[in-house]
Amino acid sequence: MIFQTPSYLLALSICLAPLPVRALPDLRLRDTWATVRALPRTLVNWPSIPRRADTSGINFNPNGSAFLWVPEDTYAGKTFFDNWTFFNQPDLTNGLVTYVDQQTAIDQGYIFVEDDGTVIMKADDTTVLPLGQNRSSVRISSTKVYNGGLFILDLNRAPWGCAIWPAFWTVGDTNWPNTGEIDILEGVHDNEHNQITWHTSPGCMLDPNATFTGSIVNTSGVINTVCNGNVNDNSGCAVTEWSRASYGPLFEAQGGGILAMKWDENDISVWSFFRAAIPTDVTKGAPNPSLWGEPSAILRNTMCDIESNFTNHVIVFDITFCGDWAGNSYATSGCPGTCPERLMDPTNFVNASWSINSLQVYSKLLLNGNVSVSASARDIDSARVWGVEVLLLACAGMVTALGALW
Repeated sequence: MIFQTPSYLLALSICLAPLPVRALPDLRLRDTWATVRALPRTLVNWPSIPRRADTSGINFNPNGSAFLWVPEDTYAGKTFFDNWTFFNQPDLTNGLVTYVDQQTAIDQGYIFVEDDGTVIMKADDTTVLPLGQNRSSVRISSTKVYNGGLFILDLNRAPWGCAIWPAFWTVGDTNWPNTGEIDILEGVHDNEHNQITWHTSPGCMLDPNATFTGSIVNTSGVINTVCNGNVNDNSGCAVTEWSRASYGPLFEAQGGGILAMKWDENDISVWSFFRAAIPTDVTKGAPNPSLWGEPSAILRNTMCDIESNFTNHVIVFDITFCGDWAGNSYATSGCPGTCPERLMDPTNFVNASWSINSLQVYSKLLLNGNVSVSASARDIDSARVWGVEVLLLACAGMVTALGALW
């Protein structure tokens, strides 16, 4: 008697042959094969497919290996401030600011979460100050450190206005600038263009052959590609975004948007999108930066060892005033009076606030089970199963057709 293998099993064996089954955890393996065994009975009328298996979320490294960006941390809503420390020391950039602790920030109304989950961080906008006194504000740092990832900030407004200097950035937790700094969103006064900056130890430079939409900032009239934070008055290497609405009042008028920073062994890239132009893969929770077009700025590993220059970063939000940038540029900014005089009137700071919907951090996970240093073991297991699901989807049409003949 000759045994004939059912056609659906033949198709399934062909589809599943490449899977790294031995790499799957035992529990996941049993769950996966329980699903496989049920395919002949259920696949023809298979119910909704999990979003996480959407193949549009698959990214590729320069060497051709496939990976996913999978959720690692979400900072949002009522729990937003649970995993941050509040810096209350003198400002290292010489700002005319007094950073307050968390309890003071709560008591004074500098931080709160609105009923719809919007997170607000703001400076003091009610106190009249004598000339020369600092204005109170907040600076927070994540308790968790990162060594890479995809960071997506969804915000309605970033602080802006004369004398105001906000930033959203990451920085090494020790030994600046040798562990690196990445300024993702930064500006002063009523500027219209966001500035993206890297500060590193010696030997790291912007690649002049890289493709991005922004413009490299000049230092003393010369295009500065040197990221060394110990020279050029600690200016680092900076790129200004081309859009006139990437910072300030025009960004807010557009309804805000997202800032995204991809940091892996290949490069550190930054994009910004208005609210109406946010990519659908981001809104679906399956981000794929390869679909976003050229970044606003990019630091490639061709002229900078990313992994050695950027280590153990915390995420930072702050609002400072005057200081090394906003203070030194005040006289040519078109703002009235002097920077210390501007600080006296609280009505000048009604726009000195962050309005944030969420900050999401994704980990880079290879579909073959390898993983970058920033991911957890739990995420590795999840990524392996996601890889199984993606491959099952690719097989679904074949198995459905052949299963009907069996």
